[in-house]
Amino acid sequence: MKKLVVEASADNLDDVLDFVNEELERHNCPSNLQNQINVAVEEIFVNIVNYAYKPAGGSVAVFVYIYAGEEAVIRFEDTGRPYNPLEHPPPDLGKPLMEREIGGLGIFLARQLMETVVYKYTDDKNVLVMTKKF
Repeated sequence: MKKLVVEASADNLDDVLDFVNEELERHNCPSNLQNQINVAVEEIFVNIVNYAYKPAGGSVAVFVYIYAGEEAVIRFEDTGRPYNPLEHPPPDLGKPLMEREIGGLGIFLARQLMETVVYKYTDDKNVLVMTKKF
């Protein structure tokens, strides 16, 4: 399992995506699946940046594990305020855009793109794990 620790800052998004993509490419992940994983990784990382530590700062650990060359496991850990994004109700896509509540679309998208998205709060950390089969 590979690990990257960065400050929870939008400036580090490219580093996170490069880190994840390096592992995906090393294991011959198909480009269409790599693109889906990238969208999900971006959504989760940006949520951590925007909500975990405000107004103070903190770090995010990103882990990538490729299981048997057939499944990517992406794990995020942060010590920000406890928050389970999976408890946020899905957006009502039937409503006109201007009538929808703000928020929730990113996690909805990540859940649609990945095989699994699981959250737990353990050892004073938010831990979110996503998987995608190749």
